Amino acid sequence: MPDTNVYINPSAGRLPPAAQSLLLNGLLWHSSICLGEVAIGVGNYNPASPDWDASRRQYAGLIASIPETRIRKPDEQTWIEAGLIAGILARTQGYQPHQRKECLNDALIYLSAAKEGIPVLTSNRDEFDVIQQIAKRGMFVHY
Repeated sequence: MPDTNVYINPSAGRLPPAAQSLLLNGLLWHSSICLGEVAIGVGNYNPASPDWDASRRQYAGLIASIPETRIRKPDEQTWIEAGLIAGILARTQGYQPHQRKECLNDALIYLSAAKEGIPVLTSNRDEFDVIQQIAKRGMFVHY
């Protein structure tokens, strides 16, 4: 399951060939949380920027190309567990309010993938490592 950075990094030329190969050759599941984070980025992007329309089209096309059957949405139990993990990490790691929300999203992504028995592909090793220390049943692949 690609983390949000996997959708963003190719546009910036920051996706290594091994990660590109996984995306091209793997059977992909997608997280509704990641797609929401991508949408936040598009909504926050300045429409006056010269590349706004191209960027908007790119991400809209990407999201539209994903079959609904390949999108995973966290259920109620996953939300509760992710909230607990984010709260524990906020307390033990001294997270600021914005970091708590990011951690909640990452925990939702991680636990949704774990529920399907698949790893998360991410460049965010630090966050997923501390989540995995609490929820050991999941997996992630760092690039």
